[in-house]
Amino acid sequence: MKKKWLHAAWCTSLLAAITMPTLWAANLYNLPHGVTPVSHAIYGLSMMAFWIMCGIAVVVFGAITWSIIFHRRSRHPKPADFHENTVLEIVWTVIPFLILIAMAIPAARVLIRAENVHHSELTVEVTGYQWLWRYTYPRWKINIYSRLADSSLRIAPLHSGRSPYSTPHYLHAVTHPLVLPVGEKVRLLITSKDVIHSWWVPDLGVQMDANPGLVNSIWVKILKPGTYRGQCNQICGWGHAYMPIVVVAKPKAQFLSWVKHWRKRHPQALSPATTPDP
Repeated sequence: MKKKWLHAAWCTSLLAAITMPTLWAANLYNLPHGVTPVSHAIYGLSMMAFWIMCGIAVVVFGAITWSIIFHRRSRHPKPADFHENTVLEIVWTVIPFLILIAMAIPAARVLIRAENVHHSELTVEVTGYQWLWRYTYPRWKINIYSRLADSSLRIAPLHSGRSPYSTPHYLHAVTHPLVLPVGEKVRLLITSKDVIHSWWVPDLGVQMDANPGLVNSIWVKILKPGTYRGQCNQICGWGHAYMPIVVVAKPKAQFLSWVKHWRKRHPQALSPATTPDP
């Protein structure tokens, strides 16, 4: 009896050693929880799939470990002689099918929710260029061209002699961020004027391709003020690394104040949008 308890304790320790690094890696490399309802839903789906896979791993590797220990050659010199088990094969076919259905239903709901841009309170047009972004607020006729910040451009050349660590947010800072109000559903109409780009901000749970000649739509509702960074996620030429995205979320009163000041300070940006200089 004591020997069996020692075997059980050894198996438990081995399973713990296998699963603990997995849990640590999940915290280090996991999806961000984000600041939008969609990002929260995506994070929930990710964690659901993660724990299901952890459970499957425990069962599978536990069975393998148990078989190695209790059915090793020293304990059973003569191997067992058996054939297929129809009931067992049905069970391990039905269970994965049910698991996939259980994962697919909430995933489909989140996908439908993420694509529902109806009842938006604000619309912003996002246009990709080689290699910058243009943000247009049709309600106020504001056009903003967002380029890589000069602080990064001065360091980017190979022989600049300056370290990337000498400037904050190297390759992730822009001249003008996209400013959005907190707590409002914002519809983003995303397209491109030249090649395929992709507008991606992980904390917002948003990634949408910007295709020339096609307008894709998606929505965000930022729940917390702050600065959220992303980048073009589609290789679009030698300047692909120079297309960062910065979104600044402000409370509605501060956002309206920003709109007022921007229109006052940049009257030239109120004219119809034109193709920017490269």
